[in-house]
Amino acid sequence: MTKVKKEKSAPVEEVEAEAQVEAQAEASNGRSYQDLIANVNAIAQPLATRKLSKKLYKCVKKASNLKNIRRGVKEVQKFLRKGEKGIVLFAGDTLPIDVYCHMPIMCEDRRLPYAYVPSKMDLGAAAGSKRPTCVILIKPHEDYQKAYDECLEEVTNMPKPL
Repeated sequence: MTKVKKEKSAPVEEVEAEAQVEAQAEASNGRSYQDLIANVNAIAQPLATRKLSKKLYKCVKKASNLKNIRRGVKEVQKFLRKGEKGIVLFAGDTLPIDVYCHMPIMCEDRRLPYAYVPSKMDLGAAAGSKRPTCVILIKPHEDYQKAYDECLEEVTNMPKPL
């Protein structure tokens, strides 16, 4: 049997392939968006919609390929104190909430946009890790600037909790 070389795929085919992978992952886990938001904490406001969550996960994936994210409570907290800018994503199903309940206030003090996504497993998977993660800081970069700007605009326009 001879090996067949695969041709480089067009960007449209890559998007379709990503959509198929996401659909298979959702079907294999048996978790729909409604199931995920049923397990979200009481403080998880503003919670990203299904569509925005997918955009944020794609942006995290692009940023993690370029090693342009900060992952985990300690690391994100350290770089927030140092003044790093970006979008902060929190996993809404993290327990106990005491682990990261102080971080939205830090983001508000520094005027950084933040949002909650429903699942820490999906957030960790989008960052290229097998382990779940509860906080991620996405830093801006020119290679994915368009996706970053879209996410930034939508997260900024989300209503903040009182």
